[in-house]
Amino acid sequence: MSNGRRLPSSYPVVFRYVIVVLVAVVGIVAGTVPRAAASTGDGPSHPAAACSTPTMRPGTTAVRSVEVRGVTRTYRVHVPAGPPTTGRLPLVIAYHGHTERSSTFERYTGLSGLPAVVVYPDALLGTDGRTAWQGAPYSPRRVDDLAFTRAILASVRAEACVDPTRTYAIGRSNGGSLVAMLACTMPWEFTAFATVDAAVYEQSVAGCRGGPAISLIDFHGTADRVIRYGGGRRFGERYLSVSSWLQRWVGRARCMPAPVTLPVNPVVQRLAWLQCAAGREITHYRIDGGAHRWPGSAGNPAGGGNSDTISATRLIWMFFSTHPVAGSS
Repeated sequence: MSNGRRLPSSYPVVFRYVIVVLVAVVGIVAGTVPRAAASTGDGPSHPAAACSTPTMRPGTTAVRSVEVRGVTRTYRVHVPAGPPTTGRLPLVIAYHGHTERSSTFERYTGLSGLPAVVVYPDALLGTDGRTAWQGAPYSPRRVDDLAFTRAILASVRAEACVDPTRTYAIGRSNGGSLVAMLACTMPWEFTAFATVDAAVYEQSVAGCRGGPAISLIDFHGTADRVIRYGGGRRFGERYLSVSSWLQRWVGRARCMPAPVTLPVNPVVQRLAWLQCAAGREITHYRIDGGAHRWPGSAGNPAGGGNSDTISATRLIWMFFSTHPVAGSS
């Protein structure tokens, strides 16, 4: 189940399934009326570890740079405001979409309101002259965003008071494709993953069928005309349908084959594949009529429609907060 506990094997199969469904219902009720993310302080249960005095102070946002294979890469780091503490904070790395900037992504997602250190990396310019991450047909040539991610993890963990066992990756559109690559190649570095309107090309998840189970929460609108729900072709290459790429994670995590599907509201359904290996869970929010948009976008009310009937930021944080720490599988 989503809390990482296993039902005794002696329970009848039907009774076990009923319990799983009831747990999913509780999750839906909680997800439809989420608490304010900035005030919860929730996180996976684990002993808080003390840390030395960090160089980054609470309530600040700083721009940092790191050299990766001879290229200077930049990223923004936000440390939440609050009283001094010796406890370590969760760490979230959030990857913007194709053509976007990290500062824009920070603004409309509201991720800096989370009780976590949030990092917003900057992508390099792709072959079309716009920002892009590795794994897409328009990606910068010879870019290594996996090495960039490893460099960010090393730097932020040394600079800020963060908990390496509560590290999460979030990506939108092309950024979601990079998160899929991270889940394939660096699953041990992250506790859970989140993708929104993910543009997943085959090259992003090549050789990804093996490896440990992961926890993933995904959002996609059925009326997305940029990255279509049923898959399609862009920039001369095919990208995967939502069901196709989610099933890869379901199989890898050895989840129950059929999801528990429950309505969140009249236009949003939550599909959860439960009883996965090591307490992991694959969850998908299907937004009927939803567009290529971060659900619940802040500061841009125009055109929200069905997409803004839920808050991706709050639901992602609730999902992250109920999953086992990295290395527990």
